[in-house]
Amino acid sequence: MKAAQHTKQQLRTAALAARDLLSEDERKAAAETIAARGLPLTLQPGAVVSGYAPIRSELDPTPLMRELAGRGARLALPVVLARGHSLSFRAWSPGDRLTLGSLGIPEPSPAAAELVPDIMLVPLAAFDRAGHRIGYGGGYYDYTFSHLRKVHHVIGVGLGFAIQEIKAVPALSHDAVLDYVLTERETLDFRSS
Repeated sequence: MKAAQHTKQQLRTAALAARDLLSEDERKAAAETIAARGLPLTLQPGAVVSGYAPIRSELDPTPLMRELAGRGARLALPVVLARGHSLSFRAWSPGDRLTLGSLGIPEPSPAAAELVPDIMLVPLAAFDRAGHRIGYGGGYYDYTFSHLRKVHHVIGVGLGFAIQEIKAVPALSHDAVLDYVLTERETLDFRSS
């Protein structure tokens, strides 16, 4: 294992352990705080916002997604097609029934319309103040940002808890940089960095 990968794994493990220590009430309050603050950008009518179905102790994007849908956004959730490939996105509305995907993550029905997101709400294990994130190591979001940003302007918004911030992510050239990170404490804007 390369040193950067080893370090990333150690940082991921520590950040996830810290996140896991948050109570259910703290996680719920953080999600509501972020939803009340909203996105730090103008939402165009009909914009497609992809979120994610939260797993483990991830910050739940559902309150924010409901708020955005109320402002006219079309919602989508990611679908894993194959390892080493971009995610696909299918239409989703709060209350829609989800099915378990290939990685055991809830996904919209295969019958749901495929959409291309304008804004991607992204889960993370850790983040730094340069807009780098550590995910779970599969590279799905990095592949997706790389693919989509070649043909479509897509804004990346990391969602997490302030406790997940680390000093520096050992980022590699293929690691996608986020435009924003939203936590219960603040909104970080990396667009001019």
